[in-house]
Amino acid sequence: MRNNLLVPLVFGLVGVAVLLSLGKWQLDRLAWKEGILADIEARISAEPVPLPEEVERPADRYLPVTVSGRIEPRALRVLVSQKRVGAGYRLISALDTGARRVLLDRGFIPVEDDVPAPPQTPVTVTGNLHWPDDRLESTPENEIDGNMWFARDVARMAEVLGTEPVLVIAREISPPEPGVSPLPVDTVGIPNDHLEYAVTWFSLAVIWAVMTAILIRRQIRARKEAEA
Repeated sequence: MRNNLLVPLVFGLVGVAVLLSLGKWQLDRLAWKEGILADIEARISAEPVPLPEEVERPADRYLPVTVSGRIEPRALRVLVSQKRVGAGYRLISALDTGARRVLLDRGFIPVEDDVPAPPQTPVTVTGNLHWPDDRLESTPENEIDGNMWFARDVARMAEVLGTEPVLVIAREISPPEPGVSPLPVDTVGIPNDHLEYAVTWFSLAVIWAVMTAILIRRQIRARKEAEA
């Protein structure tokens, strides 16, 4: 009888140990990811500096900057969706500082609105440098001729607008643009599902342990009934 119980017992203990180790690994990953997110948030909210003459990617990703210039009227429309607002567009235009031209993510407009004309006077932009990775496997290809973009392809946008492949995502534009709501850089879009994964593995460990106990109990009961 003991030999008959040994196999499910060992199998159960090994399974529980493996599942617990996977849960512990996810908790370690959670701490690692939270540290990364905290570092990114600190970089995003740091004191802005003038736009560097030489921008280095990825070292300058999330770098807070202040830059002044004129926003050119042409705007590339990037389809996005906002909670409690619905579908709309990010507007990407060229910002001409006089000495250089860079891309500017002006912000969001509802999909039914016309693209507003930018201020005719120079503006001062406070924002962050970024090279966003918007494209997923399911993301359609950008319809450049129809000015319908589904991902912010910085290099391709720079070619279309004749700018450096440098994108400033506005946090504040002064004077502000009526009808355009800035969508500043944050960490909301960076996935951090490690806690959910850890809970899943620990739950599976509990289920495995319970099923092992039920199996062993049934074998003991069956053996007693056979011996009766």
